[in-house]
Amino acid sequence: MIGADVAKAADLLGDGKLVAIPTETVYGLAANALNPDAVAEIYRVKNRPEFNPLILHIASAADAAKYVTHVPEIAQKLMDVFWPGSLSILLPKSELVPDIITAGSTHVVLRVPNHPQTLELLGQIDFPLAAPSANVSNTVSPTTAQHAEEGLGSQIEYVLEGGECTVGLESTIVAIETNGIRILREGGISQEQLLNLNGVTLRENKSTDIQSPGQLKRHYSTTKPLYIVDSISNYLEKNPNSKCSALLYTDTEVNCTSYLLSKDYNLAEIANNLFATMRKADADDTEVILIEKVKEEGIGRAVADRLRRAGSNSIG
Repeated sequence: MIGADVAKAADLLGDGKLVAIPTETVYGLAANALNPDAVAEIYRVKNRPEFNPLILHIASAADAAKYVTHVPEIAQKLMDVFWPGSLSILLPKSELVPDIITAGSTHVVLRVPNHPQTLELLGQIDFPLAAPSANVSNTVSPTTAQHAEEGLGSQIEYVLEGGECTVGLESTIVAIETNGIRILREGGISQEQLLNLNGVTLRENKSTDIQSPGQLKRHYSTTKPLYIVDSISNYLEKNPNSKCSALLYTDTEVNCTSYLLSKDYNLAEIANNLFATMRKADADDTEVILIEKVKEEGIGRAVADRLRRAGSNSIG
């Protein structure tokens, strides 16, 4: 059921139920993060691997102190600038955080979402929310309440309506280093935005351990194959009998079913439209989805990350 009743969502969450909630990034499947049984339902409903940790959503930066052992200076600086917003931060967890949230890790990922209804919801409850994307694992993330309802509506009692997501990709996740930060997942806050903050330096992420959500090699997948190509036109010339749909970065003509992500290669617009447009292409009567490689700058890095994890392969 889709509705706009924040109090009802709060009551259901307090009773240990799951509720899909809006954020600026994507819709999340929320549960009381301090209730291990409720959190276990997230893993069951999503068919999510238990080794894949969850993000803790809190009402304000001040609330972080309850759920972490300490907040390093760099982390506080990031919170001051980017919260509420599309940045999640990995920090040492306190004993209040159940191990099921962190998949047994000593660290937890936290963020304050930038969405009025979810901030109102967090203000009405006395617990944080665990909330991965509100879809079955390894499928395209939802950016509208209807997407969440279509994917999980039969297994959850309520979807809190909050309109279309304004960012459209999941949050950026960073780990704090002694002399900088490591990006664990590209997302709604770009490297450029992070590096513009005085005193923040970027360290290479060499770890292969799964420390946060969004690090699985296969993710965000469509049902039909999605091919990342150097040129959609060249692919169509070489495969004239292929029944394809194309996702386009600019308003150009191609000889197949096409969907426009942006008229003029606006990376923020491309990011915002990506998941919803992937869903449209996946639902049409074509057999293959084509998209060209994206410019890896700004939020384009997050788009490229999602495409690599969703794509069947890359074709020259």
